Amino acid sequence: MSALQAIRYTRGKLEVLDQLRLPHEFHYDNVANRAEAWDSIYTMRVRGAPAIAIVASLGLAVELHSGTVTGNTPVEVIAGIDEALDYLKTSRPTAVDLTNAINQLKAKIRAGGASATKETIVAAFIEEAEAIFEKDLKTNQAIGEYGAEWLRAQAGASSEKQVSVLTHCNTGSLATSGHGTALGIIRTLRDKSLLKHAFCTETRPYNQGSRLTAFELVYEKIPSTLITDSMAASLFRTRGAEMNIAAVIVGADRVVRNGDTANKIGTYQLAVLAKQHGIKFIVAAPTTSIDLVTETGDGIKIEERKKEELTQVTGAVIKADGTVDESSKVRVATADQRIDVWNPAFDVTPAAFIDAVVTEKGAVEKGPNGVFDFSKIMPERWAQVQAQQ
Repeated sequence: MSALQAIRYTRGKLEVLDQLRLPHEFHYDNVANRAEAWDSIYTMRVRGAPAIAIVASLGLAVELHSGTVTGNTPVEVIAGIDEALDYLKTSRPTAVDLTNAINQLKAKIRAGGASATKETIVAAFIEEAEAIFEKDLKTNQAIGEYGAEWLRAQAGASSEKQVSVLTHCNTGSLATSGHGTALGIIRTLRDKSLLKHAFCTETRPYNQGSRLTAFELVYEKIPSTLITDSMAASLFRTRGAEMNIAAVIVGADRVVRNGDTANKIGTYQLAVLAKQHGIKFIVAAPTTSIDLVTETGDGIKIEERKKEELTQVTGAVIKADGTVDESSKVRVATADQRIDVWNPAFDVTPAAFIDAVVTEKGAVEKGPNGVFDFSKIMPERWAQVQAQQ
């Protein structure tokens, strides 16, 4: 069985899987420029912090490869690329991977110094965007290994004593270049015969869990069960011991300096429930998702989405025989359309509720002061931040 791919890329051509059509239809959109990349991200046809950064980077790389370059002198070309990157940043401001990728690309196109030309600047951008894409898969695989080993050590997991876990939102191949972060840990647990069962929440209001994570789990034949967001407490209390539920594993759109973590709305309440029931709470995040500048979660900008995500739902029609009519979709109301709605896309989980942040450089636990110290796994970035303060 071939692996799921949210992003298909060869130099000059980018295709992005339209995740709004899943799980009933596979359709790839051609993304040829910054505007199409922005729209793909903003409308959530592609989502997941790593994938957002990759699509933004490669979308502009394809545009530049086609010869659409603003300016002729090095200064003009760099200014034009900067403007395009700043525009792409507005598509999903909460995810720090996008900001980090933009900063990385801006630094790269300036690395040529006085000897740079229009051609070398464009080439440097394209090569760096491709490197971001290629590095992400290796990062995810490392996160899977470190996370599985940390949980095995904490829970005493073995092939004779397997563990069950719960995950929220979608953090798998569809949210990254492949393998995934939180779902990548689950995959690695399965591959090592350490996984008993995976539970996934539906993740209202956008249903990334029921539409995407459930699809990935079934696709890869991982033993799994879908629950509504409001069932987690009851699951932990009534089936926690029976299923040996050892951890909640989630991804992150942004981890700030002290370990406070922004992730899909509903993550915070799962962390509180996990602590109450003695279940480990693990954040799986590449170092690109770690923001060393923002000191606490209070400094994270939380994106708010449109009201229709709560009051309406789109889906394929179920035929009389119980099968799915993949060619037919309808949009239906799930609430009085006049009701006021508050729809934050993310919430912030305080570091106090997090047991480990698992990165591609290892699992980081809280220090004696109750906060996380990322300086040892990110010494260069830590030194840069310290120098700027």
